[in-house]
Amino acid sequence: MKIKLIALITLLFSCFQFAQTGKVFDNLSLQSKILDSERKYAVYLPPNYETSERSYPVLYLLHGSGDDQTGWVQFGEVLHIADKAIANGSATPMIIVMPDANTGKKGYVNRVGEDWRYEDFFFEELIPHIERKYRAKSEKRYRAISGLSMGGGGTFFYALHHPEMFSSACPLSASPGPLTLEKAREQIKYFMPNAEDLPEELVEEHFKNYSALYLINNMKAENKNAVRWYIDCGDDDFLYEGNSLIHIAMRKNEIPHEFRVRNGAHNWTYWRESLPEVLKFVSDAFHQY
Repeated sequence: MKIKLIALITLLFSCFQFAQTGKVFDNLSLQSKILDSERKYAVYLPPNYETSERSYPVLYLLHGSGDDQTGWVQFGEVLHIADKAIANGSATPMIIVMPDANTGKKGYVNRVGEDWRYEDFFFEELIPHIERKYRAKSEKRYRAISGLSMGGGGTFFYALHHPEMFSSACPLSASPGPLTLEKAREQIKYFMPNAEDLPEELVEEHFKNYSALYLINNMKAENKNAVRWYIDCGDDDFLYEGNSLIHIAMRKNEIPHEFRVRNGAHNWTYWRESLPEVLKFVSDAFHQY
């Protein structure tokens, strides 16, 4: 009888554990009029999403160059890490949205001199789509953004352009855009071989829109406390310079932020270790710390 009772308890515990598992869908899509194409995205739904009636906060989690919407699913182990963080109480249940920014043209920006407006798509089509399709809370305090490398740059740009949209922003090993106007010219030439004909005012516009360092140094005083910042970059990361300069600029401009330099390089081992801290950080705002 004792053995049967233990077996029954084990079975019930296993069923409970199974019930506490979230779900990931990594081949979803929506039709974009702005980009004139079908755009894919992945979504993580927290445990009990399908059986509850509550609404959830949302984290937009951006992939890096060379990956797509499956990057955080396949290599970042978002399902395992998010489930564990929610189970141990370090993170609140949330929806995690991972859009694809590597189809058609690469990047999270509106491309200078071209009719490719990914940033406009993100705010005008993707976010409204998510908030219609899922039980997602739509207030600023329940919306956060994070991403790695190219997605870390997207995190900087989106939160700096739209501080009214996000409670927290967590750039990881971020590619923060050109540090100087000359670097902006080089960047544009790399992506656009015929960029010699591009008017100088467009180059300057690109620099002012997509240099995180410029945006921080020119931030309006009323926005300095608008977003909670968590910046993380490995000590062996090739992008350490830009992230360090941003940290210094934030200190000089008295912009509150957390800045982490841990042992590690520009790889998934580092980012998998970053994600639990990101989930905890954004949950603090979701919980109204």
